[in-house]
Amino acid sequence: MDIAHDTGLSKSLVSLALSGRPGVGEVSRRRILEAADRLGYQRNTWASSLVKGRTQLVGVIATDIASAYNADVITGIEDATDGTGYSVLLAHGRRDGKILGDRVRQMLQLGVDGLIIVSSRVPADVVSSAAAERPVVIVGRPDTVPDEVDLIRNDDEVGGRLAVRHLQDLGHARIGFVATSDRAAIRAREGAYRELVGTPWVLRRDPERRRDLAADVMARLRADGADAPTALFIATDGAASRVVGAALDAGLRIPQDLAVVGYNNSELATALRPTLTSVDQPRHQMGTLALSLLLERLQGRAEQRIHIMEPTLRIRGTTVPV
Repeated sequence: MDIAHDTGLSKSLVSLALSGRPGVGEVSRRRILEAADRLGYQRNTWASSLVKGRTQLVGVIATDIASAYNADVITGIEDATDGTGYSVLLAHGRRDGKILGDRVRQMLQLGVDGLIIVSSRVPADVVSSAAAERPVVIVGRPDTVPDEVDLIRNDDEVGGRLAVRHLQDLGHARIGFVATSDRAAIRAREGAYRELVGTPWVLRRDPERRRDLAADVMARLRADGADAPTALFIATDGAASRVVGAALDAGLRIPQDLAVVGYNNSELATALRPTLTSVDQPRHQMGTLALSLLLERLQGRAEQRIHIMEPTLRIRGTTVPV
């Protein structure tokens, strides 16, 4: 071993130092690491993991890596790994429960030390099975959460109330809600909406016509004529941006003829013209917290932790007093 020859120390001592194990004096460890750096030594992470029983890898599985929400959560996770010795291994679930389940199993086969699932779509039995092998943290709002799994989610009820009350405070009496899926988070936003409006106006996305949601909204508004809502609370920024575009194409003025509030405060909210009023979730903070919880689990914590994050409202150009 060149490092042993360069330092004049034994191969066994060099091996201990490079693998991070105890039994090496500080002066000798420094000499060995400096020599390793000088000689261009590349540490074999996989070999070291066989010795230590840890790969120093965190598996992150996301529903959709193209989603601005997921991207911000993932960035928070990665930023939080700085100085911890852990690296992130990322997998894309492609919005498919079966693929997400496969990705979880593949991560376990790769030997990750723990899993962060940025999704509400992973089958519950897959999550339970994974948690029996490795610590698991979920960022999202699945219908069920095993007792051995930590959870971080947004307070969608509070977010829904913020959106609707803002529109009511602006003077809107006819407010509609556009649901983009039947996920628990969207149901919670709709539930908050229904609590606050007298006569609900709800349009749900047809699973077979996802890309035509904006067209469906415009058709319903035209059909309702003078009784149509003057404001819409739309469950995601992506859907809200498409509705705003379709409304402008139809000759409506935003926000004078139709006010719109989205949800997620993604980059779309500030890129759109007019800019989009949106409910903001602390996505980066959720990511950093997810890694913190996972590391606590790896250090031996057994009790479940559930964190419900408080949203805020970002008021922009798509809402105005009537």
